[in-house]
Amino acid sequence: MAQVLAWLEFDPRRKSGDQWRGPCPVHSSRSPDSTSFSVNVATHRYQCFRCGSFGNQIELWSAVQGVTVYQAAIALCQRANLPIPWISRRGTRWNREEEPVVDPGTDSVS
Repeated sequence: MAQVLAWLEFDPRRKSGDQWRGPCPVHSSRSPDSTSFSVNVATHRYQCFRCGSFGNQIELWSAVQGVTVYQAAIALCQRANLPIPWISRRGTRWNREEEPVVDPGTDSVS
């Protein structure tokens, strides 16, 4: 979360341990002294008490950039120089449309 906030040029106005407050990057707070945006960098969760946006670091990137969560996940992997996880935890390969790839000959998911 801290890295995503840095990429978004978030400048916290108050820090209390892992809890940071500052202007919301989602709705672009007009006041630089705003503290409507609250983020916990340890739990990787944020919430804006003004616009109502909330979620994790991928959802934050999605909301700020105006892209889907799927697109945000790919963009963050690329930005962090991490491999894009084309394999799910169950070993199912997924295509770009986020649907399981089915082998037409066997109707099994590969």
